[in-house]
Parts: sequence; structure tokens; C-alpha cells
Amino acid sequence: MAQLRQEVEPGEVGLDAKALDRLDQHFAHVVDEGRLPGFLVSVARAGRVAHLTTYGLRDLAAGLPVESDTLWRIYSMSKPITSVAALTLLEEGRLSLTDPVSRFLPEFADPRVYVSGSGSDDLVTRPAEPLLIRHLLTHTAGLTFAFYHSHPVDALYRAANLESSVVPGSTLAETCAVYASLPLQFEPGTQWNYSVATNVLGRVIEVASGQPLDEFVADRVFRPLGMTDAGFCVNGEQTGRLAELYGETEDGGIEPTLGLPLKGRPRFLSGSGGVVATAHDYHRFMEMLRRGGELDGVRVLSAETVALMTSNHLPGGVDLRTFGAPPHDEPGNAGVGFGLGVSVVIDPPRTLAPAGLGTYGWSGVATTTFFVDPSRDLTVQFMTQVRHRTSQSYWQDLKRLVHEAVVTG
Repeated sequence: MAQLRQEVEPGEVGLDAKALDRLDQHFAHVVDEGRLPGFLVSVARAGRVAHLTTYGLRDLAAGLPVESDTLWRIYSMSKPITSVAALTLLEEGRLSLTDPVSRFLPEFADPRVYVSGSGSDDLVTRPAEPLLIRHLLTHTAGLTFAFYHSHPVDALYRAANLESSVVPGSTLAETCAVYASLPLQFEPGTQWNYSVATNVLGRVIEVASGQPLDEFVADRVFRPLGMTDAGFCVNGEQTGRLAELYGETEDGGIEPTLGLPLKGRPRFLSGSGGVVATAHDYHRFMEMLRRGGELDGVRVLSAETVALMTSNHLPGGVDLRTFGAPPHDEPGNAGVGFGLGVSVVIDPPRTLAPAGLGTYGWSGVATTTFFVDPSRDLTVQFMTQVRHRTSQSYWQDLKRLVHEAVVTG
């Protein structure tokens, strides 16, 4: 079991300790108000951890504190990990960005796109262009989530029992077959819509590699990087370190809620949101990306592939707010594009929170987040465990407060 530790004083790497104290105080206040149970935040510069704070509790009922080795359900922060795993296959020539998904998953051979109607009786669809691997990686596939409630296709997902993106009791292969049976929301490549695409990518990985997703990701990402606690389930020793998951109540408080079934290997292996990890684990993943695909002498990806992953792939260089489906027309998406599994800042003056050009990262539904800012040589993560009912400003607050702490470079 490895733990993340502070390696240098902030001033040694051009960070203001007082500004970082303000960051801690800000989130400690949120905990003290009862809106978060506790948190961990780390800020590293040039690969060295200069700030590491834990505050509050990982389990309110048991009174257990957040510690540096606490395990977190990282949910959608799993997506960049799955994307890296897929890109290792790309480098080996076992798949390409322009491959049709149907090369690996025949059920996607004849996709259809929504035209009109709201149910099985009046639904009108037409043949769609082929769904490609790059569409999965960039969330431009025309797939969706059941929880949006903004388009008739979302309702079809709910009718197919996909409220949690998986048909209860099914495998990844079985659920992907259900996705394939439903119409696309739009023609592939014509919009950005955050979706179940990374689950489909996970199934592509299984077919292309001949291995179950959890085994392949462990072989290509977790073990090479020394992510010793990361995985799709927890063992007996890890169970006591796993943070309790909370949900936001109507009055803004928090209460325990059901999370991923992590005890024992899950039947459904979700590349979209199934990973559990410690701060040490994710720090090593971020550092591999920051260093261009290599860490401690182990190369996971080439520098060229990391550059490809962390570049904007939306057509015409547009941002998520411009190219996104209606649910994504929000201020936080201004100035932000999308790469292969990560968001990418393409126009810093238009972003809601300060960020250097090329800053990339992603977040999870339980209010976890990470970003790498190449222009300032920063890797930052924030871990807590609350599923919020409404949008919060925590991630923008984090970026603003970290930005204020940078005094050189």
C-alpha cells in the first residue's frame, strides 16, 4: 500500500503557501457547513507534491477521518484511464481512430439515427453514418445518458432500463448490445454529447485485446504505473479504507447513498465509471500524462499519442458549449474543447475559471476532479464523495484558488 506524501515546500516550486492555506480554508468551510463529509486535495509542480491536505471524515457515522490512503469511487475519472488503455492498442495497430466500431462489435453495424417521434409507436429513424472509434473517444458518437431528460432518445434509454447506464444484472457485452439496439441521438461526429460511449470503448478493448476490461487495464495502466490500490473492486483490506458515498439532500445537506457494488468483481465492468483509486494512484496516472506517457522509466504511451489525446478534436476548433447538445450549453463549457477522453482548454479568456492554454482533465459524479496544466507544470486533484443534486462551483473554486497560488512561471 503506497501513500501520497508532500515532497517539497510550496515556495520551492513557485507556489504561495498562504494562498494554498486559503484553498484549504475554503473547502474546510464547506465541510464544516455539512455540504461535504471531508476531502483530499493535492497540488504538485514539476512532478513534486507541494501541497497535500486531508480534512473531515471519510465515514461520518463511524467517525473515520479522510487519510492519504483513503479509497475513492472516482466514477467518470475512470474515462481517461480507459481512454489510455485504448490508446495502447492504437499504438500497437490493433485498432485505429477511423475503425468502425462494428469491426469489433457487429451489433453496431447498421446504426440508425433519430428523426422524430417519442415512443415505439411513432418513432422515425434513418440509417446513420458508421460509428467510429474516434467518436467514442470524443463523445461525438450520438450516444447519450438516460438521466438527461432533454431528448426523446434519452427516454428510450430509460424505457430500456438504462437509468444507471447498465441493464441491471447484465454484463458489459449484454449492455452494449442494448445500446446498439437504440437509435443515435444525432449523426456521429456532428455534436458533442457526454454519454455511455466509454462503456462501448471498454467493450471494444475487450474484443480487440481478448482480455476482460479489468485485466487489460491492470496490465497496461495500473501495474506499470504502480497504481497499487486502483481497480474495479475492493478486497478485504481495502474495504476499511473506502470512503462512504453520500448524496445531497433537498436542503443542501448530505446523507449516505448507494454506490458502486465494489465487494467482489462486478458483473458489469464499466470503463466509464467503475474504477476505485487512492490519491497516490491517480497522482501517478496524472504524472504519466504530464511527462508525455512515461513515469519512473516505464513508458505507457508515446509522447506523440499523449499530445494527440490532450489536443482538441472538436471540428473547427470549437468548444463544448458551441458544439455540445443542449444540456451542455452552459458557462462552464465556454473556452473548453475535448480530446480523446479529456477536456482541453482552448481559449483561456473565455473559461469560467482561470486555466492555462492546454489544461486538460476530467471530473467524476461524486465531486472528484483532476487537471493537468502544462503551461504551469501543475497536476492537481480533489477527492471527496458526494453525488450532488444540482451543479456546484467546487471545481471552478479549486481552479481559481490554485491559480492564485502560482507566483512564478
